[in-house]
Amino acid sequence: MAVNVAVKVGDRAPAFRATLQDGSTLDLADRIGRTAIVLFFYPKDDTPICTAEACAFRDAYEEFTSAGAEVVGVSSDSAESHAAFARRHRLPFPIVSDRDGAVRRLYGVPRTLGFLPGRVTYVIDREGIVRLVFNSALSSAGHVRRALDALQ
Repeated sequence: MAVNVAVKVGDRAPAFRATLQDGSTLDLADRIGRTAIVLFFYPKDDTPICTAEACAFRDAYEEFTSAGAEVVGVSSDSAESHAAFARRHRLPFPIVSDRDGAVRRLYGVPRTLGFLPGRVTYVIDREGIVRLVFNSALSSAGHVRRALDALQ
């Protein structure tokens, strides 16, 4: 995966293949054309804001699926950590294990305060075009609200 500048609204979403919490592989290119994708990058499993964000996506999951979208989380934690996190919080969506940060770099997700992994949500339409880029380190609920608005 090449290193890109930050992905912007109107760009084609970079395709990637990565391991999910159950050990299977997510291939974004396979999903384009079938569904919209809400791709949310978060810093770390089981931290307060990240847990609140993941649970907010869980609580709105039916709204996302009704809008024709699939929700996918991404962080650098291991697949095992993601599996435990998903089990503990009953998360119905897949979570990408981006151990080497390749997917984060591919999307140009910035760091917060220069060292913390950023919290950015992308809404990608069925044609693979980015329709929303929302970057907020502290507004966990804002990511869900803005993503749902972008899908309307």
